[in-house]
Amino acid sequence: MRPCLEDKNASLMKGTEMNGYRWMNRPARVALLAGLLLAAAGGIAFTQKSGAGSDGKPAGLKLVVDEGRRPGEGAASLKVTFAPVVREVTPSVVSISTETRPRRVEGRGPAPEMHPWFREFFGDRFPGGPGRPMITPRQHGLGSGVIVTEDGYILTNNHVIEGADAITVTLNPDGKEFVAKVVGRDPQSDLAVLKIEANGLAAIRLGDSDGVEVGDVVLAIGNPFGVGQTVTMGIVGATGRALTARPVGLQYQDFIQTDAAINPGNSGGALVDVAGRLIGINTAIVSSGGGNNGVGFAVPSNLARSVLEGLVEHGRVVRGFLGVNIQGLNPMLAEQFGLPEGSTTGALVAEVTPRSPAERSGIQSGDVIRTFDGREVRDGRHLTLLVGQTPPAKEVTVGLYRDGKPREVSVVLEERSESRQLAGLGGRGGPASAADIGGLQGVVVADLTANLRQQYRIPRDVTGALVTGVDGESAAAAAGLREGDVIREINRRSVRDAEAAIEAVQGLENARILLRIWREGGTLFLGVDERRQG
Repeated sequence: MRPCLEDKNASLMKGTEMNGYRWMNRPARVALLAGLLLAAAGGIAFTQKSGAGSDGKPAGLKLVVDEGRRPGEGAASLKVTFAPVVREVTPSVVSISTETRPRRVEGRGPAPEMHPWFREFFGDRFPGGPGRPMITPRQHGLGSGVIVTEDGYILTNNHVIEGADAITVTLNPDGKEFVAKVVGRDPQSDLAVLKIEANGLAAIRLGDSDGVEVGDVVLAIGNPFGVGQTVTMGIVGATGRALTARPVGLQYQDFIQTDAAINPGNSGGALVDVAGRLIGINTAIVSSGGGNNGVGFAVPSNLARSVLEGLVEHGRVVRGFLGVNIQGLNPMLAEQFGLPEGSTTGALVAEVTPRSPAERSGIQSGDVIRTFDGREVRDGRHLTLLVGQTPPAKEVTVGLYRDGKPREVSVVLEERSESRQLAGLGGRGGPASAADIGGLQGVVVADLTANLRQQYRIPRDVTGALVTGVDGESAAAAAGLREGDVIREINRRSVRDAEAAIEAVQGLENARILLRIWREGGTLFLGVDERRQG
């Protein structure tokens, strides 16, 4: 996954007139021009000869000329154009250039992956090693932005301006330049807000991105490769997308996917509908070579608006906090928790944070949250987004399934701090007491001794049966169980140690087994289908 702004080391390419174009040499150009003139002359002569009058004189060329001011104008015109929309919107999209000044950085020694021979030969003398400070080069970057208010507030991507020492905004089409200051950044959504000192600017009209549908025609506007403002067209290919290889810190994802050409330099630019309303901020592309492959992503305008308002009004983004550890659903888990047949939508609550709004409202582990504040919850990521966009202190209704029955609870959200998260998923030595669990073939468990806790880094307050081995060909392995997990429940029955785990699965061969496990500081459910073993 590549952000649209690819290379901050790239120059702005000023003064390079023929870069990237193939020109013929002079003799070839002369020959081609002569050929074209001869061909044209032959065509004209033929037309005149075939169209000669009865007196033998040329009748002249019979051309059909449309006298309209614009090609295609007229009552019978079939021309389809987005030119009026483009004329309205393009003044709202700006070009952004950034500069990062050289910095002196202390050397950190040879990289760990360096070949031993290089370490032995260079040692501390290797560039970047101890005692050899380095100066980073001056860096330049290009991107785009969208004017959202007449007095100079501009939305762009965080990765466009992150780390920049100087930011210049260039208006379109007059080319006026302004020095911009950063109002605020939100790495969790990859958005940032800039401000320039100007008035009477062409602010874009904000659209409702919740109304965007797959198949809608959209226009992408930005400054790709620094060539100047460019407009491309495509359709919405999908909504609610997440980047599978997401950048670090990007927690709030609900991208609009489009095949409108988005390239390096388009980051921060506008994705608009055919009415000229902003529905997204162009952010990233899927590309193996850095160019457009027809898969681009834009942050929805509704999410961008909430970030904008928070940064301008509070200097930070204020997000709601519910206090649940959640995970997605698959058909087996949906069946285990009593959801309607064939349904896998919703967020499964694996754990509830103590003293959180969720705990006070009565939400429990094993609940499946299906609606939040009147909106359907697609999955755990979607719930994270909905809660994050809801202001603290607001009372919302949460619709959930518990033990196969629907119910509703009221929750008053708190403010999410940096140390809080709405949701997260959650070498070895011999076990002190191990056994092969009959109903979980290929799984070896042990009691949580002090040595094993230290070895597997398991806190003292975590109880259950430690998984010390999993057969890679087993149904448990296929379900995701792995060494180091702590089994805390089996089929909603509490497990305190290895013996309790063995007792809980006696007689459960060739059955579906629901596990609740602790893993790396979080809790999640796994569904093991022993019937599919082998």
